[in-house]
Amino acid sequence: MNATVWPLIEGLGDQSIELLQLMDEIPMGILIIDSAYRVALMNRAIAALTGYAPAEALGLPCHYVLRSNLCTTGCPVRQLTERGMSLRGDANMVNRSREKIPVRFTASVVKGSGGALIGYLKTVEDMRYLQRPDGMEARALFGRLIGKSAAMENVSRVLPAIAETDSAVLITGETGTGKDYVAEALHNASPRSKGPFIKINCGALPESLLESELFGHQKGAFTGAVENKPGRFRLADKGTLYLTEIGDLPLNLQVKLLSFLDDRIIFPLGSTHGLPVDVRIIAGTHRDLEKMVAEGRFREDLLFRLNVVRLHLPPLAQREDDIDMLMDHFLQLLNARFKKMVSGFSPEARRILKSFHFPGNVRELRNMVEYAVNLCDGNEILVKHLPPYVVQHSAKNVRSSVKSSPEPSGVSRLSSIQTKPAGEWILPPAMEHLPWHEAERRMILDALLKARGQKAKAAEYLGWARSTLWRKMKSHGIMP
Repeated sequence: MNATVWPLIEGLGDQSIELLQLMDEIPMGILIIDSAYRVALMNRAIAALTGYAPAEALGLPCHYVLRSNLCTTGCPVRQLTERGMSLRGDANMVNRSREKIPVRFTASVVKGSGGALIGYLKTVEDMRYLQRPDGMEARALFGRLIGKSAAMENVSRVLPAIAETDSAVLITGETGTGKDYVAEALHNASPRSKGPFIKINCGALPESLLESELFGHQKGAFTGAVENKPGRFRLADKGTLYLTEIGDLPLNLQVKLLSFLDDRIIFPLGSTHGLPVDVRIIAGTHRDLEKMVAEGRFREDLLFRLNVVRLHLPPLAQREDDIDMLMDHFLQLLNARFKKMVSGFSPEARRILKSFHFPGNVRELRNMVEYAVNLCDGNEILVKHLPPYVVQHSAKNVRSSVKSSPEPSGVSRLSSIQTKPAGEWILPPAMEHLPWHEAERRMILDALLKARGQKAKAAEYLGWARSTLWRKMKSHGIMP
């Protein structure tokens, strides 16, 4: 079996039917693997669940695609010959976006006409909808948005009503304010919660690939199009499509999106026939779309269509009352993740964090707490555990406001790592006594924080290739 010729089903009518075409209409993930446990065929539903396109997954070991906890503790397919012809159970899988998803699976043996085993059939059902709230519980969901400031209360108050509608939503706010979280929370509390939530970053792909990724294509539409591709709109059918960084959508695709919002029909590349799709659109951006309209870089009519419901998430600088709550919340989460028992922050460490300006907003605060928890070797986060650039920022503010004040404790010990012109690292005095393994780990964490989590920029700071940074992060146990 290959990527261009699919098996046909005969005898159901006057014409034969492609097996894959039939499988794609089933609203449950279906995976066929061969006797060597490699992917032979997968339908559209499981592509949406795993994040792998069928052409990418073809020939890969099954556990590379499903990434279930059972793949390492007791693969159900490998137990079929021992326990019978089929198995059923619950598990967790991790998709390509590193999201943990509860699933219910069945696994069965596939035999040939002579009775010999030729492969296995697995069905995978997304069970997240069972964990999604309904009715009054859905309204309570938004109470879990961390924050008691007036700015956040204004946002939380309108979210339940917005979730109940099917209107387009435009979420604006600076980078790191939580737009993605709010978009998914809206979906989970909406009548569409049992359908898929599909996210695509409009600025992450070149224009030539983005159109196919969004709207799909027909086999032969362009060089390299060796099979039909459904596209994100079709994968999100009966659910929600979240278009993050909508301000980066090219003008010609803005026209196609506007056309969809008018008639709810998409036209895959290479197809002359439109396909109706039932999708709610949520868009997010940190850009000033009104300014982009004035500059001719964003269509005014598309802004009107997306701007039916508008949510603006305030920057952390306007949420001073929430910083303490967010710090303690992230500390609790990271204690559980890293299996640590850090009880809290010292008064000075808490003061320094609360005085920071947070250009990266909530995401940057979380990264800072993660850095500190990684370095903390006691039961309290001290100034010396904070990222060097945060401590230096605090010291600079103190020196500029009170010339005679002594330098805050910990600044000299945690002077920022500097680079030579050639990209070689100079260790600060606080790291010179450390074993190289630990010093390198701290260097990586510091570079990631300086780069606001952008790995390409962090690798540039370190003078490494991005693949080198990725490999070293894995070797040090730093989550990518």
